[in-house]
Amino acid sequence: MFTGLVEDVGEIVGLKDHAGLREITVRSALPATELRAGDSVSVQGVCLTLIADGQPDGTFRVQAVTETVRRSTLAKVRSGDPVHLERALKLGDRLGGHLVQGHVDGRGRVRRVERVGSESILDIGIPAHLRRYVVEKGSICVDGVSLTVARTGRDWFQIYIVPATAKATCLARYRPGQEVNLEVDLVAKYVESLLRVPRPTSTVD
Repeated sequence: MFTGLVEDVGEIVGLKDHAGLREITVRSALPATELRAGDSVSVQGVCLTLIADGQPDGTFRVQAVTETVRRSTLAKVRSGDPVHLERALKLGDRLGGHLVQGHVDGRGRVRRVERVGSESILDIGIPAHLRRYVVEKGSICVDGVSLTVARTGRDWFQIYIVPATAKATCLARYRPGQEVNLEVDLVAKYVESLLRVPRPTSTVD
């Protein structure tokens, strides 16, 4: 579980594809030697598992399975690309963003970027099957960043990037056409599932 509050912008320094898996090596300012094989890290909004302990040079290796690569932007990343990073939430930590699983629901695409003073405004297109989960003033995770939805349209939503978020992430540098990983609100998906599935009738033997 994550909060969507980015801890560091790391850099992809290695990629290997084999047997349907994509192995990604990341260099980061996070204390890599404290990361252990089996730990979870959000990489560009995708929850990935370390396949070895972090190294003294600040690198760590994670693996993405075929389904994860297909659903996210990880298929298109290249060495040198920056990535948003967040370590898994510890029990008792403050939840400053919102509940984020790192399970990408789909990909969106930046449609429009506008600068207003020190803020950036992004309009992001969203797949039709995810639009119903997005509401004004609700939460959405874009490339691992917890954000508040400012406005919505038929097949898009709008977010504001305030200076603090711009400093901690790459979002203010995004341009029209860029693909992004989207994770919609976890609570909304569970509520929909509960309302859709008929409640079983209890029986007494």
